[in-house]
Amino acid sequence: MSMKDEFKAFIMKGNVIDLAVAVVVGGAFGKIIAAFVDGIVMPLVTYVLPANIKWEEWVLGKFRIGAVLGATVNFLIIALVIFLVLIKFLGKFIKKDEAPVIPTTKECPACLEAVPLKATRCKHCTSQL
Repeated sequence: MSMKDEFKAFIMKGNVIDLAVAVVVGGAFGKIIAAFVDGIVMPLVTYVLPANIKWEEWVLGKFRIGAVLGATVNFLIIALVIFLVLIKFLGKFIKKDEAPVIPTTKECPACLEAVPLKATRCKHCTSQL
């Protein structure tokens, strides 16, 4: 098989296409979350923090500690919003229909191997079940 054929087979796999769609949808969803955080959450945070503190501009020598602290706080806020929206809020609307798992095998008491439920003799050790 040539490299061209291998590459074509790789690209046409469902996993690669699913991943590409997930990246595009994730990017669009990231913009929605960023707009939500910038437009709604951060204005609420300004009511809690004093307006005259410029903590994102803090420096320690040549290290911009405030920039790292700001990025960390922004990440935590975005992660919290995603958790609240996706896990808590939307999770209430999405029902998981989990059917009870019906066992199809049982354990042989002699050799502890799995055997079908209807079996009367173990195929591994031939003991009577």
